[in-house]
Amino acid sequence: MTFYQELLAATEEERNRLLSLPVIRAGAEGKISRSLYISFLTEAYHHVKHTLPLLMACGAAIPERLEWLRTGMAEYIGEEIGHHEWILNDIRACGGDPEAVRHGKPSIETELMVAYAWDTVSRCNPAGFLGMVLVLEGTSVQIASVAAGALRQSLGLPDAAFSYLTSHGALDVGHTAFYETLVNRLEDAQDREAVVHCARVFYRLYADIFRYLQNLTH
Repeated sequence: MTFYQELLAATEEERNRLLSLPVIRAGAEGKISRSLYISFLTEAYHHVKHTLPLLMACGAAIPERLEWLRTGMAEYIGEEIGHHEWILNDIRACGGDPEAVRHGKPSIETELMVAYAWDTVSRCNPAGFLGMVLVLEGTSVQIASVAAGALRQSLGLPDAAFSYLTSHGALDVGHTAFYETLVNRLEDAQDREAVVHCARVFYRLYADIFRYLQNLTH
């Protein structure tokens, strides 16, 4: 069994708990309102805007023994530029106010997930950041494209309102193979443990964001 396979097995419970949330199932079936979709995009903006700075910080913090991983971070950096602006464009296409989102604040749940990501990179083992990559990209592959298609039909919004979901659903399929190659090169037990631990925590923190969104419907 490769480390990637071990990682998936070790985080299966947390992943299933996230994907079983009613609000995620409703989104995949196109059964959420336009306002809730904008709220989802709002929270996405406030964590996606940190992806590029986090990748840069992670690349800088990686020790010399993992020089090959620094190169991997550089490749991710090239592909993540500007994605937070795509989200603001989607919000505009939905009839929302992108500038209010840009200058606003995230939910506490989103703020905590971002804070944990920065803590992982700056205080703990920067290799653990690969745990966050598993959670965010893996979730995108499983639900983003399906949700975009269902919501486009149910909400009657233009294609321009779904650039974030459609692009990540497609992009992250290719990213998965690249990610698998990266994590399988990790040989140190502490590095592997850091990735597993961070993935488990990120699944819980990401689920909390969706629980927050779910509560907006009550």
